[in-house]
Amino acid sequence: MGLPAESIPLPILPSFDFEAEMMDRFGLPVAGIDEAGRGPWAGPVVVAAVILNPNRIPEGLNDSKLLTPEAREDRYVEIMATACVAIAIGHVGRIDRDNILQASLWGMRAAFRGLQVPKACALIDGNILPKRFPGKARAIVGGDGLSLSVAAASIIAKVTRDRIMVRLARRYRRYGWESNKGYGTPEHARAVKQHGVCTHHRRSFAPVERALRLLENRGIAVPMEED
Repeated sequence: MGLPAESIPLPILPSFDFEAEMMDRFGLPVAGIDEAGRGPWAGPVVVAAVILNPNRIPEGLNDSKLLTPEAREDRYVEIMATACVAIAIGHVGRIDRDNILQASLWGMRAAFRGLQVPKACALIDGNILPKRFPGKARAIVGGDGLSLSVAAASIIAKVTRDRIMVRLARRYRRYGWESNKGYGTPEHARAVKQHGVCTHHRRSFAPVERALRLLENRGIAVPMEED
């Protein structure tokens, strides 16, 4: 006898349901907000805010982590052509001064303001709402996989940050940022151990702090720039 058939749950895809609910409740356009780059050892954190046109929503929007780089680039172009988009970049100085969470929350406020929409509300990926947020907002855990607007914001933030890291990699060639995008890969760790850090490394992050202490204990000068 054959085995009994199993029901395989279909993957949950982002929808416009959260946006429709907020639009009905407040009568305002809804921005999706998400960030990219909270975990890397180097480079900025990038936050995007996106208000989709309900009549021109690009197909194939999803959590940016679930899309190939090629699909992200395609969706990026479509979102930029059809939606209202604003981007905020939290540079390393802000991250080291305020910590990565506060830099991300700052970026959420700044990106929302950057939309320059007189009145709007927001769906924010995660479980924290920024203090003093300039509009009504709702936090959604896993929002980039549930809300089309947040998914769109995740794509814009990811593509923007990846492009920044590829550009930086042309100057800071030793760290492999064109492939690791500043994350703590074995390749990146070896480069930091051997060559030290540059101005785009997050010195407040524990692995970078440890590498600096190790080099200082060995009496090795820490390079700040590369040719």
